[in-house]
Amino acid sequence: MEIRQNVLDLVVEETLEPERPIVDPHHHFFDEVVGFPNYSLDDLWADTGTHNVEQTVFLQCGEHYRKTGPEHLAPVGETEWVAEIAARAKQGPAGAARVAAIVGTAQLVLGDAVQEVLEAHLAASPLFRGIRDTAAWDDAEGVHAASPTGDGLLYDDARFRAGFAKLAPLDLSFDAYHYHTQTPTMTRLARDFPDTTIVVDHLGTPLGIGPYAGRRDEIFDVWRKDMTELATCPNVNVKLGGMAMPWNGFGWDAAERPPTSDEFVAAQGRYYHHAIDAFGPDRCMFESNFPVDKLSLSYGVLWNAFKKIAAGCSDDEKESLFRGTASRFYRIDAL
Repeated sequence: MEIRQNVLDLVVEETLEPERPIVDPHHHFFDEVVGFPNYSLDDLWADTGTHNVEQTVFLQCGEHYRKTGPEHLAPVGETEWVAEIAARAKQGPAGAARVAAIVGTAQLVLGDAVQEVLEAHLAASPLFRGIRDTAAWDDAEGVHAASPTGDGLLYDDARFRAGFAKLAPLDLSFDAYHYHTQTPTMTRLARDFPDTTIVVDHLGTPLGIGPYAGRRDEIFDVWRKDMTELATCPNVNVKLGGMAMPWNGFGWDAAERPPTSDEFVAAQGRYYHHAIDAFGPDRCMFESNFPVDKLSLSYGVLWNAFKKIAAGCSDDEKESLFRGTASRFYRIDAL
């Protein structure tokens, strides 16, 4: 995957509402993982500097695992690595975004044995807030399939559920990354574990390639029905973003020109508006998913689009969508 900066530069917009404070609850740093472009703290600052992003949340991406020691503890290396980056960010220039929370990973299918991994993450950094154990799976060609169970039913797996049960007692949250076809399994999980706080990443990731291409309205109707049902679970929140990835099928990653914020809203706005209506602003948070969504458009244009989507919201609702919900969910103190 390649960030085509020369293409992104074809669309530059003046920043809307430049004073609005933002917490970006979903980004990555890439350094060693094959297939993704490097993305450093300086890269993050260059992007977040286009809007008033005060704080961010790092999401696991398989970076800097421990090279020695027990295999099940290898992911703790990522938390240790990001904790060092967060310490540098804290000493950064005035106005630069601070990395205020870390979400790591653990193999919840370890069951009771995952307790050791979770405690090691907590010991590695006071910024550690929760786990993302990817469930995304589909057998469509070109769609990334990462579930350890080799099917779309990770959330139903008894071993996974035994590990999942360890999160709430440690006051840890769960970031859920799955595809729209798997949302009913998330609803079952959320209902069975009402004391565990959950956030669904990337609006539940409606697919748009392979057998899902050319069926956008049909898939939207399925997605809307399942997300409406999921919203009845009060412990579930949703991240508004992450839908400019190649497998969402909008094609911007290969287009000759990236979308403007108006074009983005025209193409995707109905997903955002339905999620906000179903979950309420106090359970929704805008996310960048950078640098993955940077394959399609720039940070400045993306957040302009978010601000246009939220244009009809009250000031209190905008505060929740852009900062408040993320701060509450990840227990981030205001600067």
